[in-house]
Amino acid sequence: MIHLKNAFQSILLVTTIIALLSFDLPKGWIVAGDSPQKYEMGIDKSGGQDGKNAATIKSIETNITGFGTLMQQCKADKYAGKKIKMSGSVKSANVTNWAGLWLRVDQAGSSQYLAFDNMNDRAIKGTTDWKKYDIVLDVPSNASMLAFGALMAGTGQIWFDNITFEVVGNAEKSTGITNSNKSSHIHTEPTNLDFEN
Repeated sequence: MIHLKNAFQSILLVTTIIALLSFDLPKGWIVAGDSPQKYEMGIDKSGGQDGKNAATIKSIETNITGFGTLMQQCKADKYAGKKIKMSGSVKSANVTNWAGLWLRVDQAGSSQYLAFDNMNDRAIKGTTDWKKYDIVLDVPSNASMLAFGALMAGTGQIWFDNITFEVVGNAEKSTGITNSNKSSHIHTEPTNLDFEN
């Protein structure tokens, strides 16, 4: 009977520790990526720059070849036909591969994006203090959705906070890739019939 009681107490202690160490998922955000189960993602209470909440992605395995992302999606209507800047602050600890904010502009009925930037060309690595990062993309008039968030590939931990969106002028240089040739699958007339373009 004593062994059963000790086993129950051990299970209760482990469950309590796991509950305390895991993060609550922020409202409106989802967990994704090709290896999301290898990360803990959610809110780190008092982990932000100002002592308030910040979102975090933390590896829970020692060898990870994939990535995890904490993300959300919204309709693009408000920004269609405009150029937008997504900004956010990120801090990192022992990031072995890379991390970054990301933004993708999608269109309805297509698996190809209209514009995309995941900061791969200016990745966050190692241990860094809080720093503000920007992504600037055009949102074509046929855009249907924005997908965005933060991602981490490999091991380590990142915190991110204060994500903002603003419309900017055309003079602001885009930071990502635009699929201008793939902006729509429906053309006004037959196109590229000799396959030279």
